[in-house]
Amino acid sequence: MKALIGNALDARGLKSNIAVLIEKNKIHEVIPRDRLKDYDVDEVFGGDGYLIIPGLINAHTHVAMTKFRGLGDDMALDRWLNEVIWPMEKEWTGEEVYKWALIGIAEAIANGSTTINDHYFFAEEIAKAAQKLGVRAFIGQTMMDLVDMPIAEPEKGFKFFKKWSGKDELVTATLAPHATDTCSKDLLNDVEELSEKKDALVHIHVSQSREEVKRVKEREGLLPVEYLKEAELLNERLIGVHGVYLTEREVGLYAKSGATLVHCPISLAKLEGSIAPIISLWEKGANIALGNDCAVSNNAMDMILEMKFAAILNKVKTENPTKATAKDVFYWTTLGGARALRLNTGLVEKGYLADLVLINAKKLHFLPETNFLSHLVYSARGSDVEKVFVNGELIYNEGYFLKLKMSIEDFYAL
Repeated sequence: MKALIGNALDARGLKSNIAVLIEKNKIHEVIPRDRLKDYDVDEVFGGDGYLIIPGLINAHTHVAMTKFRGLGDDMALDRWLNEVIWPMEKEWTGEEVYKWALIGIAEAIANGSTTINDHYFFAEEIAKAAQKLGVRAFIGQTMMDLVDMPIAEPEKGFKFFKKWSGKDELVTATLAPHATDTCSKDLLNDVEELSEKKDALVHIHVSQSREEVKRVKEREGLLPVEYLKEAELLNERLIGVHGVYLTEREVGLYAKSGATLVHCPISLAKLEGSIAPIISLWEKGANIALGNDCAVSNNAMDMILEMKFAAILNKVKTENPTKATAKDVFYWTTLGGARALRLNTGLVEKGYLADLVLINAKKLHFLPETNFLSHLVYSARGSDVEKVFVNGELIYNEGYFLKLKMSIEDFYAL
């Protein structure tokens, strides 16, 4: 049995000076620290000045796009995709995707992510990279049929889903149509049919650019969310991403559907200069999760940084400093992501999966020790992460990836 010692923080509050006991892959007990002597514990981690939090969930990412970091900065989304990203992606090889997926996932883990939800090409290579590092991963092969992109042929996505469904305890296959403007009604109908049959999650970009909204309206006579509703995809299995240009009607439809909207505040502020109507969705009852999008548009795989931007940018969007509280954004990054992915994670409580992060809070920016939730969201950095546990196993320890047997410095030689 393992024990993590420190102050435990989750979206329900702070538990001071406790020990989190891990048995196999679950939290066995959360006890006062002075009771630790009553248990047979093999390994103890943390101590005074440490913060134990649920593993952060990156609910929308493209980990292999880490290769393109620093390219296409300061461009609008449509130009960015058509002139920079898609031309380079057409030259991708599986070997390159595997290498850069390793690097992207490693960066995510080192910054406190225990779960990623990835949407990309060469999904099998990304799944293999996830296995190597020991992260919990939801992975879908990007599919589109209205754009000439051979690596995104729909059959590849369906093939990956069928091959990887149930194959690995930590890797879950999803269905990943690209976006409402790049996928035909026939393709979305095929996705919906398989999703319903297999109870599979569907991961899709929705209303991420003005051009997307325009194309869907011209082609279908519908707004993006209306298009998803017509395709019968607007339900609790749907994980829609961005939603920057949702109308009031779409917000209402989405909030009633049970679907999750993944908010990627840094990416879309950078690419579109806009923020989704997240607070309106949230206040109408929609489930919200948080994602980083990718290291090209972000430009980091750091969900601690993402929380800070989610809080601040939504205050700007609503012109209301009381919105998007630290508690809200921490919820989105833990319990919101867990609900979207149907995971028993997100709380430091008995019976939950032991996906946990140990943060070294013995730093100047954690002083005074008065409000750890505020400090985590507004002051902390990804570099404060010291140890990461997934499924009860220590996978990252002070710059070293245990399953891969590599340090951060070793990645420079890949």
